[in-house]
Order: sequence, then structure tokens, then C-alpha cells
Amino acid sequence: MAEVDYDLAAVTNVTHEHLDYHRNYQGYLQAKGKLVEALSGGDASKKGVRKLAVLNKDDQSYPYLAKISPAKIISYSIKSDADIWADQIENTAQYLSFAVHGQGKDFVIKTPLIGRYNVHNSLAALGVTVFGLDIPVSAAQKAFETIPPVPGRMERIDLGQDFLAIVDFAHTPNAITQALMTARELTTGKVIAVFGSAGLRDVEKRKLMPEIAVQIADEVILTTEDPRTESLDAILADMKEGAEKGGGKEGVDFWLEPDRPDAIRKAVARASAGDLVVTCGKGHEQSMCFGHVEYPWDDRTALRAALAEHLGLHGPEMPELPTSK
Repeated sequence: MAEVDYDLAAVTNVTHEHLDYHRNYQGYLQAKGKLVEALSGGDASKKGVRKLAVLNKDDQSYPYLAKISPAKIISYSIKSDADIWADQIENTAQYLSFAVHGQGKDFVIKTPLIGRYNVHNSLAALGVTVFGLDIPVSAAQKAFETIPPVPGRMERIDLGQDFLAIVDFAHTPNAITQALMTARELTTGKVIAVFGSAGLRDVEKRKLMPEIAVQIADEVILTTEDPRTESLDAILADMKEGAEKGGGKEGVDFWLEPDRPDAIRKAVARASAGDLVVTCGKGHEQSMCFGHVEYPWDDRTALRAALAEHLGLHGPEMPELPTSK
């Protein structure tokens, strides 16, 4: 960062993440704040732009980031007390749409980037482009409407089954919350979630994620996710403790399945018409770490394999891991 002359900075949120490195939330927030503080350098006017910080007024990071910003601030929100805000939000399995207001502009955005959290992400992008760089609204609308879905982010896997199947990268307490709340909006049936927690990373979130998940999803299957050199049994024991703290009962609304292929199979087998299965934590990633070895793994391939097995269709082979029998 030190050698870059930043002119515009946008922050979506600062939540519980990387605390194994930053030790606590305040340390993480201060690290993120360096991007905003970096707006103090250089002369943006020579480039035809103005220094600008685009900040999420709905996020707990806002008071601190707004206080330290040396540049003009554009705040955004899904409430009406910000510089730009969104309402009329419609979140479906096919698209997300919402109306944008502020600074004399009113327009509608429609995008295949599903999930209510993507309203905030989109407002951040619009704050930089339409409101910061004067990009025409029509150009932004076209970009949002035609953008392809992001691999491994609320990515639908459809083999003709009568329930929704989604792969997402959520691997933090906030991300799990957002992914499962989005899942709730997409179905009137059960939400069945599969996820693990990585070894040699923030230990605290191992308990927080299951505690949250059992309160939002109907069924949760806790499994492996890059245990690295840690004991998978110990990781799952921590996750079990969190699930129980959230009111879950093992064998009733949450299960422990060390083998991720079987965990995904179990989720698919438990789904009925109109339900939603979501695998979280791996998203687009292409490997799973056991010990010091990276084994080929893709949640999207695994979910397709499980669905093909379930439906009796030809499909990809289920990837195997050291936990596979």
C-alpha cells in the first residue's frame, strides 16, 4: 500500500475475520482503516477525480472509518439516512433488484448477483463509479445486469432436482449469517447447511459459526474444511460445542460428519421438494489441506456428484479426501 497513491476507497464491512493475526476486532479495523487513511496522499485533481471514501453506514466500522477519513465521504445504506440508499429490494433465486436514491439520482439496479448482502456490495460499487467517477447510470445498470455470477458465491448447481442447491464461500460468522439469511429468503422449505472450520486459523469462529447456523438453518451438517495439521476431531468438538450453545441438538438438527463428500451426500439425501441445500466455506477453491498436503477438491464438483448419485444421473465422480472410506 505504501507506494500506491489512492484516490478512491470503498469499504463494504469489517467483521470477525483474521483475528488469529490481528488479535482482536479493533486491531483488524485499524488495519482496514489504513486504506482510508491512505487517501491523504497525492493530488487527485491532476487526474480529474476527487479523493473519496465510500463507506457503509450500516456497518459497525462506519464511525471509526468516517472519523479517520481525510477525504470527502459518501455514505451508503439500506436505510434512508445516508448519502445514497436502497429500497424496494427483491431477492430471488434468479436475480436481485433494488431502487437506488441519493444526490439527485433515482434508478433501479437488477443483477444476477443474488443475496441481500449484495445490495451493500452494489451500493459500494455505485458509490465509486456513478457517484464518485460520474459513470453514466445506464452504463452501470448494463454492467450489473450482464455481469456473470461469481464462481463459488451463491452459485446454483442445477441437475434438475426439485430443490435448490447452492455453493458459497461463507467462512466467517458474518458471512455464514448472510448466506443463511439469503437462503431463508429463497425457499419456504428447509434450509440445510454444510460447512466446517479451518485449522491453524481463527479459533474463536469455530464455535461462533455453528452457534449462528443452528439458529437460522433447519439442519446443519458440520464437516471438514482444511484441517491442516490440527486434529479434525478437536475442530469438530469445538464446532459441536458452538452448535449446542446455539440451542442445537446433535442427531436432531445438527450432525457431525468428518468426511465432506459424505456430508454433502447426507445433505442432498435429506432434502425434499422445495428445500435448499447450501455448502459453505470452500466456494471456488480447488483444494483441501490435510497435514501439509493439498488434495484436489471443488465443492461445486462434489455437489454435482452428490446430486447425480441422488438422481441416478451420469455426473462427475465424487472427489475423495483422506477422510473418505
